[in-house]
This record gives sequence, structure tokens and C-alpha cells, in this order.
Amino acid sequence: MKNSKLVFYALANSLAVFLYVSGVAWFLFNGEKIFGQQEKNFWMPVALLLTLIISATITGSLVLGRPILLYLKGLKTESIKLLFYTIISLFVITLIVLASRLL
Repeated sequence: MKNSKLVFYALANSLAVFLYVSGVAWFLFNGEKIFGQQEKNFWMPVALLLTLIISATITGSLVLGRPILLYLKGLKTESIKLLFYTIISLFVITLIVLASRLL
């Protein structure tokens, strides 16, 4: 598999993670506006923990799914490269978000 295709997959997966995380963050940030003021009860922490588990599963599959498939197909070098490119692109996106916050 060509490096350019691996970089494309890494950027696509990283952008998908960024969009998903942004959506969940927006939902959590605006939860009170959406649902109104709620009294505190046992179910809110349960819902937040379940959201965390679902988010970890979705982002984990976006980051690790294709590298695992490539590894199982015997493309071990490409698998490691894709995982590395994905981590680097997530890091760059994180730096861009932090830099935009500081400006």
C-alpha cells in the first residue's frame, strides 16, 4: 500500500475522531440548555460513564480498526505506519485546537 494512501486514511480517521469528539463535547457543553435544569440523581453519572464507554469504543475503532485489519492481512509494516500517521495527525489536530484557543 502506498504511503500517500496511508496518510489519507490517517487524516480521514483523525478528522472523523475530531468531528465525533467535537459533537460529544458540544452535546455535553449544551446539555443544560437541551434538557433544562435537572435535579441530581443516580442516573446522570451512569449516563455520563456510558457516554464515555461508547466514545472510547467509537474513537478506538476509528484509530485502531484499519491498522488491526491490515495487521491481520499480513501487512504489518503498513499497519504500524498507519497507526503512527494517525497518532501524529491527532497530535497535530490537538496542537491546532490548543493554538486556536490561545489566539
